[in-house]
Amino acid sequence: MRQFTVIGIGQFGFSVAKTLAENKCQVLAIDTDEVQVESVSNIVTHAVQADATDEKTLRALEIEQMDVGIVCLGHVEASILVSLLLKEMGVKMVVTKALTPLHAKVLRKIGVDRIIFPERDMGSRVAESLVSPNILEHIELSPNHSVVEIVAPVEFAGKTLKQVNVRAKYGVNVIAIKRKLPSIDEAGDTEIQEEINIAPEADDEINEGDVLLIVGLAKDIEKMRER
Repeated sequence: MRQFTVIGIGQFGFSVAKTLAENKCQVLAIDTDEVQVESVSNIVTHAVQADATDEKTLRALEIEQMDVGIVCLGHVEASILVSLLLKEMGVKMVVTKALTPLHAKVLRKIGVDRIIFPERDMGSRVAESLVSPNILEHIELSPNHSVVEIVAPVEFAGKTLKQVNVRAKYGVNVIAIKRKLPSIDEAGDTEIQEEINIAPEADDEINEGDVLLIVGLAKDIEKMRER
């Protein structure tokens, strides 16, 4: 089971932590505010009132063992410091909430793996994408129906849509296949171009690394995700 730490339990951080916990992930929530810690304590695996800018505190919490560290702090300086500490301590993936474009630029410079803009990215959607890193984009059409971009499972490679038969197995439809293809430009250099197969047919083959655009009921997409 993947282990997550959410640092900063404001509205956005709470949403992330709650969604991760609902997806049966192990979640360590950290905040300096006792009230915020208490609000999430019955939801996550472990909630701690602590100062995450203190390296000794993070090491005592064994943060380096976490698969993903999600920094949701509301102060730029603290956000940058904590993100840097997580990277230096070897957390496999660091995701940080950016407050401004300049903040995001600094986060990129220190090697943050993914930058989130809260006004654009819902906390619950961010959490779901972290639980399922093969899902690249998620668009909710209605409370029950969604469109998702998902990296084709390795076992699909070399098979046709008819052979994988996701409609029968999972109740979803593949409405497009995207793949990256190398090409030679006028200068003789190799560049990568994206090819999109709209409305693919049953005999169209899936290649390794292809991205499938899938539409269906949310529960069926979840079933495919958990295959």
